[in-house]
Amino acid sequence: MKQMKLWMLATIFTSCGLTVITSCTNEDNPDVTPTDEVEAQLQQMSLREKVGQMFYVRPECLDTTIHFNRPSSIDESVDDLTKIRLQAVNETMRGVNEKYPVGGIILYAHNIEDEAQLARFIPEIRSLKGSPLLCIDEEGGRVARIGRNSNFQVKTYESMGAIGATGDPQNAYECGNTIGTYLHRYGFDVDFAPVADVNTNPENIVIGARAFSDDPQVAAPMVTNYLQGLKDAGVTGCIKHFPGHGDTKADTHFGYASSAKTWSEMLECEMVTFRAGILWGCQLIMTAHISAPNVTGSDIPATMSSVILQDKLRRELGYQNIIITDAMEMGAITQQYTNAEAAVGCVKAGVDIVLGPQVFTEAFDAVVKAVEDGTISQQRIDESVRRILRLKQSIRRNQ
Repeated sequence: MKQMKLWMLATIFTSCGLTVITSCTNEDNPDVTPTDEVEAQLQQMSLREKVGQMFYVRPECLDTTIHFNRPSSIDESVDDLTKIRLQAVNETMRGVNEKYPVGGIILYAHNIEDEAQLARFIPEIRSLKGSPLLCIDEEGGRVARIGRNSNFQVKTYESMGAIGATGDPQNAYECGNTIGTYLHRYGFDVDFAPVADVNTNPENIVIGARAFSDDPQVAAPMVTNYLQGLKDAGVTGCIKHFPGHGDTKADTHFGYASSAKTWSEMLECEMVTFRAGILWGCQLIMTAHISAPNVTGSDIPATMSSVILQDKLRRELGYQNIIITDAMEMGAITQQYTNAEAAVGCVKAGVDIVLGPQVFTEAFDAVVKAVEDGTISQQRIDESVRRILRLKQSIRRNQ
C-alpha cells in the first residue's frame, strides 16, 4: 500500500510538468549538494584516483594476462571468460590495481560458484584500491546471475513481463525486495535493475520480457515499486537503458542498433518510465548503446551523445544523479570505436561511470591523457567523482 501511494503521488506530480520533476529531484534529495566530507576527499585525490572512481569493471579486467572477445550472448556474457571462471583476486590483479584503482566491480554468473566462494571473493574485492562497490545484473527472469545458479536457494521469477501482466505494482515491489534482500545478505551494493524500457517492438530480441510491459503507464509504477523494494532491502537500483531499448530490433551486444523515434514520441512512451524513476529519486541511470538519429541528428550511440545525456536527460528531464554506461565491451561500441575513443567520448558526453571497457588499462590511460592534454577538463572529472563519492557515502552510511 505504501508503494502504491508513492506511485500515485508521483503520477500527480508528473502531470504538473517537468518543472515539478526537476524541483522535486533537487529539493527533496538532501545529497544533491556535496557534503564537506565528500569535498575534502575529492580535494585530496590524485587524477588517477579520480579517474579510477569512474570505472566499474569485470574482475577479469584487472588481470592483464586474460584476453577475451566481445560478448557472445546476453545470458552468459563472454564464452572465453566462462571457461576461465575467475572467482578470486589474484596477485596479478592486485599488482595492476596499484596503478589502476577502480570504483566498482561487477560480477557475472561465471564469477560466482556458491555461497562459500562468494563469501571469500567479496572481501577480497573490497580490499582493492579504490574501495570498489560490488555490483551485479540481477533483474530476475533470464538475467539473474545468482537466481539461475542452482547452488543458491533463492526465489526465482519467470520474467518482469509476467509481473507486469498482473497489473499489480505490489508484485514488482515484492520482486525487488526479495532480490535486494539476498543481494544485501551476500554483500552486494548495487543491482543494475530494473529494466525501465517499454517493450513496444514485437521484433525486439534483447529486451522482450525483461521489460514490465509494452504500455508505459503499466511499466512506470512497476519500475518505481521495484526500486523501492531494492532500497528497503539495502540495495541501490539502476534503471536502464536510456533513452529506451524497447523499440529496437537489433541487439547492441552484437552490433549497431537504432530507434527511429523522435523526442516527442519518446516523451509519450519511453520517458514516462524514466520520468517516474527520476521523480522517485533513482541514483543511477544506465545508457543504451542505441542511436536515435531523429533526436540527435546523427548515428552516434546515446552513450556518447551529449544531446541525449546533457540536453535531454540532465537539462530537460532534470536528472542530477549518476549516469553509467551499458557495458562498453558490447559490439555496438567495439565495432565502431577503440577502447580509448569510446572511454573519452562517453566522458566528454557527460557519463559519470564507464562500465566494462574491454581493455580497462587502455581506457583508463586514455581518460587520464585526455585530462592532461585538455581534451577533458578537470572540472568535468570532478563533477562525476563528486556524484560517485556521494553515492558511496550514502551506501556505506546505510550498511
